[in-house]
Amino acid sequence: MISRRDFSQMVGLAAAGATIAACASAPTASADQPAGHTAFRSYKQVDAGVLNIGYAEDGPADGPPVILLHGWPYDIHSYVDVAPLLAERGYRVIVPYLRGFGSTTFLSDATVRNGQQAAVASDVIALMDALNIPNAVIGGFDWGARSADVVAALWPDRCRALVAVSGYIIVNLADNLKPLPPKAEYGWWYQYYFSTERGRQGYQENTHDFNELIWKNASPTWSFDDATYDRSAAAFANPDHVEVVIHNYRWRLSLAPGEPRYDELEQRLAAKPVITVPTITVSSDFDGPAKDGKAYRQQFTGRYSHRVLDGIGHNVPQEAPHQFADAIIDVAGH
Repeated sequence: MISRRDFSQMVGLAAAGATIAACASAPTASADQPAGHTAFRSYKQVDAGVLNIGYAEDGPADGPPVILLHGWPYDIHSYVDVAPLLAERGYRVIVPYLRGFGSTTFLSDATVRNGQQAAVASDVIALMDALNIPNAVIGGFDWGARSADVVAALWPDRCRALVAVSGYIIVNLADNLKPLPPKAEYGWWYQYYFSTERGRQGYQENTHDFNELIWKNASPTWSFDDATYDRSAAAFANPDHVEVVIHNYRWRLSLAPGEPRYDELEQRLAAKPVITVPTITVSSDFDGPAKDGKAYRQQFTGRYSHRVLDGIGHNVPQEAPHQFADAIIDVAGH
């Protein structure tokens, strides 16, 4: 899920059990758009960096590349309706499983099952290198938006343009040590749960039901069915899933160390680098009062626009595939 500090003003949907009041915005999007696809055109594997990465692909092999990144607790099927829309427009669409999800596995048992932001974003660069992609339009939400932000900030030559749901959500560890108002803290209950051994064990034993609860709380107006959830839940059976997820959230709270190999990257990210590539940020009801994007506008110095989707929860590409695809197409034309 997104960074707790970036949205300290937010009323946690998990705590409220209801949608947050809409702000003035662009025209309302429907949260009940029917899903048109249940699978991707093709699934592939490639060795990339420390991983063997599983990914879906659609569109012409020589088309302009678009890389779409999912979050937690989701998987590549968040883009199952976005990919064909982009493929029809001639884009080569690549949707990888993040480390700890689906068919993405570590090449060595000795590699740390690390969920810190620099590691996950470095996987994107490794995948691009493995597929001989010099640069791409990159889009994402949740962990995927953070990775896309990091790539755009640290490797702007590799990111031709960016679509980031919830905006600039690069983790700042020093900021994350500062307390939030009680209501905001309550909204991040699962992060504190994961900081305990009971939380690790509980997540290990109840992954399917735990993540379904997160889906419902983060997207309370999205009427997904069991088949839709179970299709993504299969990705949580990855043998490294629990370890990567627990490390991610403990690292964010400075309760678990990162790897020294990523120290230099994290130092650069701690300086809150601006993003210079063309960018469209997208917010939804999940972002609450922060949905106007003003809190992070100054972090984007290139060509920029912001879109608000009322009536949509956190899983923006799956709940509003046409709007997400439109953002990719529009930013690619900048």
